This record gives sequence, structure tokens and C-alpha cells, in this order.
Amino acid sequence: MKWYSLTTFALFAPSHALIRFPCAQLVVDRLDPLVNPGLVPSPHLHQIVGGNSFNATMDPSKDMPGESTCTTCQFSEDFSNYWTAVLYFKARNGTYKRVPQMPNSGFDGVNAGMTVYYMQDGLYNFQQTSKVTAFKPGFRMYIGDVNARSKEEMQRFRQLTYTCLQDINTRDPQILDFPKEPCPMGIMTALRFPTCWDGKNLDSADHMSHMAYPESGTFETGGPCPASHPVRMGQLFYEVNWDTRQFNNKADWPEDGSQPFVWSFGDSTGYGNHGDYVFGWKGDALQRAMDSPCYINCPTLKTQNTQAMNKCSKDRVVTEDNIDDWVETLPGGMVAGM
Repeated sequence: MKWYSLTTFALFAPSHALIRFPCAQLVVDRLDPLVNPGLVPSPHLHQIVGGNSFNATMDPSKDMPGESTCTTCQFSEDFSNYWTAVLYFKARNGTYKRVPQMPNSGFDGVNAGMTVYYMQDGLYNFQQTSKVTAFKPGFRMYIGDVNARSKEEMQRFRQLTYTCLQDINTRDPQILDFPKEPCPMGIMTALRFPTCWDGKNLDSADHMSHMAYPESGTFETGGPCPASHPVRMGQLFYEVNWDTRQFNNKADWPEDGSQPFVWSFGDSTGYGNHGDYVFGWKGDALQRAMDSPCYINCPTLKTQNTQAMNKCSKDRVVTEDNIDDWVETLPGGMVAGM
């Protein structure tokens, strides 16, 4: 996949919408209200962005725009919450250090967090002409398998990838497991969610079954949705940039030469990559954007500056975890190889 700069994007005149925006860090905490609602603490650590009404339960009837007083996202009508696990470095001596996040290309000054996309068509389709349905209040979904430890297990989820950044604009090659060599500018994780909805359920027991992939081809190629999931939604897509540069000295890597990174739930393969989403846009803002001539930026949506994004935050609920220093085990007692 070739990566074009934002300047290149601006040369095209789209018919409809693709929006790309940063969300600063809201909190890093051991909560997971989608998979483990009400459980404090949850089994492993997450990094969370979006509206500050995020809590341990996130009841489906929750009025996220009404209960939030701010959002860490650039589009200030987006009070959704987006979260992933946290990346750690395991040193040769067996101790762990949390890997910091860094802003994506074009978003200097944003405090950690991630980049979020909503797309009508593939990323490099500059026309974005397909009609898509926006998510509804109460909608939530999950992608990935925390227990996956093989390529075969991960491949049932399309497009959960890693990129070894040579510079901040690197986008290829995309691989399914952790890079095996030091990455000059860090590691990007990319998570693309399914795009076909059953049209009835805002959630499902596994938080995935109400959504499906196209029955043939991909979202990018315009593959048709299956009859069981006939409603074509926009594609939700996360990019998270992990600043691994301070860990590039191979003298600190395992003596056997294996790669040293591990997810906060103990996965050192990378195949357990996963992400969570709870919809929380205000009113019809997201559908309005999807129906408007937006590409990257969107005049129909209200925006806020970087200072306002960075100011929005929450205190951690689970305070017993040491998430800033070198530690003997991962938060929750997890260890690499689980």
C-alpha cells in the first residue's frame, strides 16, 4: 500500500467522506467495559481515547454525548470510546517497560492516543462514493482474539497488522506479527473493523457476530455484504504508533535474538492484537459526515484544537498498577508467553 501525504490528499476533490483524525490519550487503565463490564480491575491494561464518560460498565443505554463533558478526539461531537491493549518491552533481564505512544503523521503535539478513520471506500479511493450507514446509539463491537497465538488463528480477522516504521509516513510492508528487527521510527499497529451489519443487533454475545466481512473480496475492493449481514457500514480503522526507539539496542533484547515486545495480556507473538469500540457520536454527526464531501477534514463537523484534546483526561480507577516504571510482571500479574 502506497502512503500519500496529506498534501497529496488535498489535491483531490471527493464526492463523499473519509475522515481521519487524532484522539489524544484519555487514560491508561485496567478496565474493559465491553469484554469485562463491571469488572474492576479487568485482566489486562488498555489505552483508551474519546469521551470522558468512559467507565467500567458502559451500559448500552448510556447517553455518552450527554454524560461526557469533553472528548480527546479532534472532532468535538465524537464522544465514542476507542481502546486497545498496551505494548510493553521485555528486557533481557526479564523486566518490563511500557512503550509510549506518539502522534501520527500530521498530528504533531497530540498526546499519545491513536488515529481514527471512518471510510466509505478504501483508503486510496479518492472519490469515496459508496453510500454507507453510520453506527447507531448503543452500537459496540470488538475485533481480534486475545487468545490467538498463530497466524492461522489471526487470519480469520482481516487486516490486523503491524508496520515497522522507517519514518513517520511508512505504511508498508504490513505484517501479522511483531517485527523481528529494530524499527527506526517505531511500530504502528493497524486495526480495521468488519463493515457489514446484520441490520438488527447493536451488539452480540461475542461483540462480533452482529458484524461480518464482505462475502467476497474486501471492503477496499467493494466486495458485497453477505445476505445475513446486508447493511454496508463505513469502515472503522485505528492506527496506533508505538515509540519503540528507546528499545532499539539489541544488546537489551533476548539473548536468543527473538523480538522483545509483548502485549499487556502476555502475548509475545503479536497475533492476539485486538481492539474495542463503543459508539458515542452526538446526534446525526457521523451520518452527516458520511453524507458530506469530506476527505480527511470535514467542514460539517465541529473541531477542537490540540490543547483542548490534550486537556481532556480521566483519573485512573485501578491505581495499584505501576504503569510508568520498570516492573517484574505486567499489570495484573501477566507475563510474556501467556
